[in-house]
Amino acid sequence: MQERLQKLLAQAGYGSRRSCEDFIVSGRVRVNGQVATLGQKADLSVDKVTLDGKALPKPESIELTYIALYKPRNVLSAAEGQDDRETVRDLIPLEGHLYPVGRLDWDSEGLILMTNDGELTNKLTHPRYGHEKEYRVLVARKPDEKQFEAWRRGVVLEDGDKTAPAEVNFLSASGKGAWIRIVMGEGKKRQIREVGRLLGLPVVKIIRLRIGTLKLGSLKPRQWRHLTENEVLELKGEKGRMAENYSQKARDNRRHPTDRLKRAPIDRTRTADRPKLAPNERPRTHEKPKRAPADPSRKPGRTDRGRSNARTRPPKR
Repeated sequence: MQERLQKLLAQAGYGSRRSCEDFIVSGRVRVNGQVATLGQKADLSVDKVTLDGKALPKPESIELTYIALYKPRNVLSAAEGQDDRETVRDLIPLEGHLYPVGRLDWDSEGLILMTNDGELTNKLTHPRYGHEKEYRVLVARKPDEKQFEAWRRGVVLEDGDKTAPAEVNFLSASGKGAWIRIVMGEGKKRQIREVGRLLGLPVVKIIRLRIGTLKLGSLKPRQWRHLTENEVLELKGEKGRMAENYSQKARDNRRHPTDRLKRAPIDRTRTADRPKLAPNERPRTHEKPKRAPADPSRKPGRTDRGRSNARTRPPKR
């Protein structure tokens, strides 16, 4: 089946579809020896597609990898560095292509997803899906409610674009500044720092805590771990569908006990022996036995055990 080249490149782990389009435009991609063009399609089962002379593997031969990484400050969020600076790919000593999902600035830190799953990369980075990203941000000044409201509504940047509404909350004071929590569904370049600067809240530190359903957890700077199967399913949005399908199958397979067991014969002897009631007569019910009346010959003031009863004792004179 033919697919667009940028999709095939993304599935092979070379990045998002947008970044793979740059490979095609720059002439680095060839199909059967010919330089590819943007919008061209190919079928890897019959066509030979290469990037910088290296052939793309068959989709069925690609082992998908998902890694959560705590990116420290002063590390590039890139698979390949164009200079001597360290990249997030350098922090993971594994073979194969791994592409960062959810880029962070050079001086920002926190959660980054590293994977070779092009479909998931496109789903998490494309604006139309609106996956939330959560940040813990330190600003140099304590915000007032007016600044919070402006940030929540959206701020017009210097290029004329207005940021989408975001969730912004106060967390705690820190000297003359404050820690705030920001949750947003978009990610323009240096957006948090630019908005903070325009609102008079210079940003000192940014830590990303969450991408979609994936959380940073207890990872420390430079630490990484493989995602669990449940985390991958949640990111793809498949866990809910799988649970729903499982529940539907369980309902379909569930049978009423009468379908598996023969019904016990009804004992009609008791009902036949019961006397018929008159139209206005009510069925008899089991009533609690009434207590016997008190013995008038019994002397008050003494209990059955012979102890004095304080309630009936005559007052002292």
